[in-house]
Amino acid sequence: MVNKNRVPKLIIFTAPLLFVLVIFLSILFGAKSIEPMTIWNAIFHYHADNVDHAIIQSSRFPRALGALLVGAYLAISGALMQGMTRNYLASPSIMGVTDGSVFVITLCMVFIPSLSSYQMISASMIGSALGAIIVFGFGNLVRNGLSPIRLAIIGTVIGTFLSSLSAAIASYFQVSQNVSFWYNARLHQIDPSMLKLAIPFGVIGIILALYVSKSITILSLGEDISIALGQRTKYIKVMSMLAVIFLTGTAVALVGKIGFVGLIIPHMTRFLVGIDYKWVIPCAGIVGGLFLAVCDILSRFINYPFETPIGVLTAIIGVPFFLYLIRTKGGKNVV
Repeated sequence: MVNKNRVPKLIIFTAPLLFVLVIFLSILFGAKSIEPMTIWNAIFHYHADNVDHAIIQSSRFPRALGALLVGAYLAISGALMQGMTRNYLASPSIMGVTDGSVFVITLCMVFIPSLSSYQMISASMIGSALGAIIVFGFGNLVRNGLSPIRLAIIGTVIGTFLSSLSAAIASYFQVSQNVSFWYNARLHQIDPSMLKLAIPFGVIGIILALYVSKSITILSLGEDISIALGQRTKYIKVMSMLAVIFLTGTAVALVGKIGFVGLIIPHMTRFLVGIDYKWVIPCAGIVGGLFLAVCDILSRFINYPFETPIGVLTAIIGVPFFLYLIRTKGGKNVV
């Protein structure tokens, strides 16, 4: 039996050590082998003319840090969406949020190609909001459209439509090569300047998530209960969606689309720590970051020395989990 009183503190306490470990492993392994001592020297005795040092500083460390951040951002987004809607299938990739980001980024690449990193993240967040508004708008228009399975179907259909429209626009204007980064996540192509901006934007989203975490715990028990306890449910939902927009928009702008992280990790986290979102939010961020970083490391060995797209690994785990949730929970509005 998992002791849910101790697990949150254990996860948070061990997080720094685990982060350092996965960053070390991510730097160590790849198409080019790097010795452990070389990592130490690259950090404390960096030489610009040393090829290994340059690889570590410009590629492998940003990649490892980016995987941790994106995994954390998507996991927290998924936890917020599931708690806010009481929908166990809610996640940025299923509810059209990530596809909305890619769609707006595609439009920007076509019509405003000289966007700065700051503007690209802002455009991605606008796309996240657009995707969420369209999906939940259709959900409100369709009878029982906000039930888990129907909302997941609506999100999948809208997401597929936005993704297809993005591909068609990119192909017509001959920018497919430029925007292919956002269709399939490529962690090895992380822009260090974008990564620096992704941290403050993500921090804003995390602060918003922590701010509403206690209210989400009550809201996840049912909107009637939340209202009876005097909560401003609309305000909580708006603040939650702002956090999702900040976190998902930043993640997509940084590495492109990655599916199922926001679906799997919140369920794993609630199993470990319970339903108190005061713990679910930070622990989901930690577990999500570690999950994606480990998947990134494993993706280098499946077809060594070539890399397997990380989306393949998350899908291999995510699709069976998705089907398991549908089979065990059916159409119930519970998380």
